[in-house]
Amino acid sequence: MSAVAPDRQKFALGKNPGRSRAHNRRVVLDLLRSHGQLGRKQIADMTQLTTQAVANIIDELLAENLLVDLGRLRSGRGQPPVQFALNPDGAITIGFEISVSHLVTTVLDLHGQIREQGSVALADTGPTTLIPRIVTEVAAIRSRFAAALLGVGVVMPGPFEIEGLSGVGPTTLPGWAGTDAVGVLSAQIGAPVVIENDANAAAVGEALFGAGQGLSDFCMIYFGGGIGLGMIHDSKPLRGAFGNAGEIGHIVVAPGGRACACGQTGCLERYASLQALHERLGVDGAGDLAALMTSGHPALLAWVDEAAAHLAPVVTLLENILDPETVILGGELPGPVIDALIARLTLGTSVANRRNRALPRVIRGRTGQMIAALGAAALPFFNSIIPRLDTGHGPAAAPRPSGARIVPARSPAVRIAAHD
Repeated sequence: MSAVAPDRQKFALGKNPGRSRAHNRRVVLDLLRSHGQLGRKQIADMTQLTTQAVANIIDELLAENLLVDLGRLRSGRGQPPVQFALNPDGAITIGFEISVSHLVTTVLDLHGQIREQGSVALADTGPTTLIPRIVTEVAAIRSRFAAALLGVGVVMPGPFEIEGLSGVGPTTLPGWAGTDAVGVLSAQIGAPVVIENDANAAAVGEALFGAGQGLSDFCMIYFGGGIGLGMIHDSKPLRGAFGNAGEIGHIVVAPGGRACACGQTGCLERYASLQALHERLGVDGAGDLAALMTSGHPALLAWVDEAAAHLAPVVTLLENILDPETVILGGELPGPVIDALIARLTLGTSVANRRNRALPRVIRGRTGQMIAALGAAALPFFNSIIPRLDTGHGPAAAPRPSGARIVPARSPAVRIAAHD
C-alpha cells in the first residue's frame, strides 16, 4: 500500500453571494478566533471573499460588539493595516451538565475562557424540576453579564431514546423521554439550545482545553455515573445517526456476569464505572476518592484492577476500529485513580502498536472533573462561529499557531422526544 500523504492545512472558504452571508460571518469569526488578530486584506486573501464583503462583515460585527478595533499594526514599511480581534466581552455561552447527582454550570466568553463555574447537588433530576431551574439560572447569569448570549448547551448521560436502555438504572436520567427539552428551553430562554450526551461534550471540552488540543482524531473514555465514549474524527465529534455513537457502557465484556439494569449481563458499566466503584466501596463510597487512593484503600485498589482488566480489551477494540491518535481517560474520577487505571492496563496488539507514536496509546485528560460542563458551554459557542459549509485546502491558509487547533461542535440540537 502507498503511504498516506500528510493532511494539508484545512481552512473555511467564504461564499460571495449574499445568500451565504451567515456562512461568511462564521468564516471571519473563526479565522479571528484561530489567529488572534488580522487586517481586512489578510482576511479577504485567506477566505477568498472580496475586500468589500469582508469590510461589510467587519462593520456588522463591530456594531454587534463582537469585534474590537486594535488600531494599526506598527511594523514594516508603508501604511500599516488596521487590526481586528474578537471581543471577549462581546458574547457568552452557558453550559449545564446534568448528572445523576449534581448540576454543573459553566459560562464561557467569546475567547473560550471560563468566566464562571459552579456545581450544586440535585435531589430531583427530572425535567419538571430542572427545566425551570435552568431557565432561572440563565436569567440570573444574563443579569450579571452585559454580553450577548450566543446559546445554551445542556449535556446529560445517554443513550437517548433507546428502548430497553434509555432512562433505566442508576446511571441514567429517567423522566426525559417524550419531553421536547430543546423546544421548551429555547422558547423560555430566547436563545439557541443544544442537547448532547456527556461523553461527546467531554471530548469537545478536552479538545478545547486539555490533552486533545491539536489532535484531529482521538477517543475519550468518560467516567460519569456510567461510562461512555466520546469520539473526535477529523476534528469533529462523531455522533452517529441518532446521537448515540459511543455508548460503550452496555457492551458485554463478561458474558454471564453481573446483571445490568438494561437487561443484559456482564456490561462494561457494571465493572468500570463510577457507580460500580461506589458499589464496591460501600459505606466508603461517599469519601474522597483521591485520598482513598493515596491511602491504598483495598476495595478501591481491587476495583482499579478489575476495571482495568475489562477496559483493556475495549481500548484495543477502539484502536482497531477507529485508529485514534490516542485514547484519553477522563471525567468524574480524580486524577490519581485514572493514573492507577492506566498503569494497570495490559493492552493487546492493535494497529496502535507503532514505533513512531507521538503519544502513548492511553493518556489522562487534563481538564479536571467538570469537563462535560465545559464541553456543554462550547457547543453553542462553535455552533455560532464555526463555518458549516465548504472547506478547502491550499497555500492561501496561513498556519495556525501551535496548539491552537480547536474542535468545533456543529451538530443540530438533539430533540429528546418519544419515538412513534
